[in-house]
Order: sequence, then C-alpha cells, then structure tokens
Amino acid sequence: MDAVHPDQRVAVLADAQNLYHSAQSVYSRKIDYASLLDGAVGDRRLTRAIAYVIRADSPDEERFFHALSGIGFETKIKDIKTFGDGSKKADWDVGMSLDAVSLAPHVDTVVLCTGDGDFARLCTHLRHAGVRVEAMAFGESAAEELEASVDGFTDLSEDADRFLL
Repeated sequence: MDAVHPDQRVAVLADAQNLYHSAQSVYSRKIDYASLLDGAVGDRRLTRAIAYVIRADSPDEERFFHALSGIGFETKIKDIKTFGDGSKKADWDVGMSLDAVSLAPHVDTVVLCTGDGDFARLCTHLRHAGVRVEAMAFGESAAEELEASVDGFTDLSEDADRFLL
C-alpha cells in the first residue's frame, strides 16, 4: 500500500462511543478530538471528518456535539434504543461501514478512530479497493484483528497526553 504523502485525501471516521469507553476505562479521561483529528490527518488533505455519536440525554452532550462541529467534524447522531427487558443498544458499526465504502472512491486514505474488531472485515475490503486504511485507538483496548487488518495503526496510549483532555 502507498506510503503517507501530502497529496493524500483523507476521510476520518470517529466511533465516539468506542473512544469514550476506552478512554474512560483506561485513563478516566476524555478524548481531545481536535488533537485526534490533527493526528489522523497530519500534513495530508482532509476530505471528510465524521464523528458517530449516541444521544443518551446526558447533560453535556449537546455542547459536546456542538464542539465536535467546531473542530471540523460532521456529527451523525443516533438515539439510544431501550428494549422491553431494559437492555440498551446503540452502535454505528453499519453506518460507519457504509460511509467508509461510499467515501472510498473519493479518498486515498480512510482513518478509523476505533478499536472495534468488527471493523476488520471493512478494512480488508477497503484495502482490496485500493484505499489505504489506518486505525487510531488505545492499544490496551484495540482488537488484534483490527490492528492486523490496517496499513497503519496509531496507539493513542503512546502519546496519551496529546490525545486526552
């Protein structure tokens, strides 16, 4: 796969739930999305940045969604689903995957900000389509199959103070 170079068009897709839970469980801190975006793009050209978020009716979330927009992320918001037995579910795996496949013909690199191993098959598909695929996640909570399926992996834990608030 191609190396990183300044003419590359980059799409950054951030799985906010996965990042949030990883940052909380490992560090009890929050993600610095401005640094995350900067780290994902580097000196390349940003084409799209999308943050996939869940609305859980917590007090600060609207401010958080607004802050993401200010940083340069387009936010896609999904309401949490509560089932009859009280269990809750909300994830963006299918939505992120569809967006990545749709964006692939328009970019050179897709950066997935998640440690979720469910995206390994997507990474393989994108690479077969000629797209460079990178992932950014906390090494402690990143799935091995995800790391093995990408062209480049950034372990956020190696520079935690940069990527955490």
